This record gives sequence, C-alpha cells and structure tokens, in this order.
Amino acid sequence: TLQLPSGESTASAALIGLLGALIGSVVSTRLMQRMIRPLVGETLIDDEVVSVGAKPGLSQEAAPTWLRVLNALLDGGKSGVELGMAVIPGVLIISTFVMLLTFGPGDKGYTGEAFQGVALLPVLAAKVSWLFDLLFGFKQPELVAFPATSLGAVGAAMSLVPPFIAKGWITGNEVAVFTAMGMCWSGFLSTHTAMLDALGYRHLTSRAIVAHTIGGLSAGVAAHQLYLLLG
Repeated sequence: TLQLPSGESTASAALIGLLGALIGSVVSTRLMQRMIRPLVGETLIDDEVVSVGAKPGLSQEAAPTWLRVLNALLDGGKSGVELGMAVIPGVLIISTFVMLLTFGPGDKGYTGEAFQGVALLPVLAAKVSWLFDLLFGFKQPELVAFPATSLGAVGAAMSLVPPFIAKGWITGNEVAVFTAMGMCWSGFLSTHTAMLDALGYRHLTSRAIVAHTIGGLSAGVAAHQLYLLLG
C-alpha cells in the first residue's frame, strides 16, 4: 500500500473510487437505456429468427475444438490490432494536447523535457475552480488534467499522477476521484463505435458518448461525496 505525502493510504481511497465507479456505471447504463428505448423498443429478438439463414458449410458448433480455438486466436488477434489502430489517434492527439496545455516551463525554462507546455488549461480551470472544488474537491486547477486526459487514455492520465504527487497536490480524495473517473472513462474513445458496430446500432454512437460522459462525471462526484462521508 502506497502512502501519500499527507500520510494517507491509497488502498482505502481506491476502494472508495471503485464504489464511485459503480455508481457512475449505473448512471451511464440507465441513461443510455432511457435515451434509446424510443428508438429500438423493448422487443426481444427471437433466437429462432436469428438462426434462420445461417451460412452453408461447417457451423461453429460442428467444427472441431482445435479449429474453433484457432479461429478464436486469429479473429482475436485481428480484432486486437484493429482496435489498437483505432485507439492510437485519440490517445496521441488528446493526451499530447492536454499535457501541452497543462504544464508550464521547467525551472530552467523550455528544455524539451517531458511535461512542459504553456499551462493554459490551469488558467482556464482556475476561473471555475469553485465548480471543480464543489464537484470533485480539487484544490488545484491543474488536477483537471487527469479527467481531461482520461477521455483519450487512462494510461496516459496515470502518468500525470507522479508529478502531482511530487508537488503535494494529491490526497486521498484525489485518488478516489481519479480512480472512479478513470475506471468509468477507460476506453472512452475506442469502445463506442466498435461496440455499436458489432451490435448493428452505430447510429446510436452519439447517445452512447453522452451517457458515458455523464456517467464518468457522476462517478467523480460520487467518489468525492463518499470520501467526505467515509474518509
């Protein structure tokens, strides 16, 4: 268990963040259901209708086990590569811009090191810092960089945490909020289109993004309130 500069343990804060993520997932799921119910209805698809018109040839059920394993490996590898290529643009573009707009020059000015930029995002966030403090308990406007980067890649957002810890900006509350929002927004740019394509409802992508966004924000708010209650 890691210890924060404030002496708090990260384990309990992460568990509170997990509870917040669960709340956010419920909000996202229920909101998505309400938005798409008028469009898709509630009629269940009959399994017999789906089975009609199967392609001729060796079916998956009749295929030998070794062939099904081989097909699963090949199809999974292909899907993994396609998904990785789909994720790369969002991860690179959003993460890079957020980092450039979050941190200023180093002690020796611009040296080309990591985490150097123009620090525009903290200036903008400072103008509504009361809102971030109210919703998430953020005392430093720079902390908004984590949820902003999470929209591109949670892994990249996690790389922002060590500099925040070094500056003494991280407490148990921030760990809880980061955990909740990071878990809810993991795969934000990479899941919607591929998932809804597979289901045959790509036209619902915009609604899925809206529900996912609100779910992540709800997770962060819930984690902050739970931390105040249980921390």
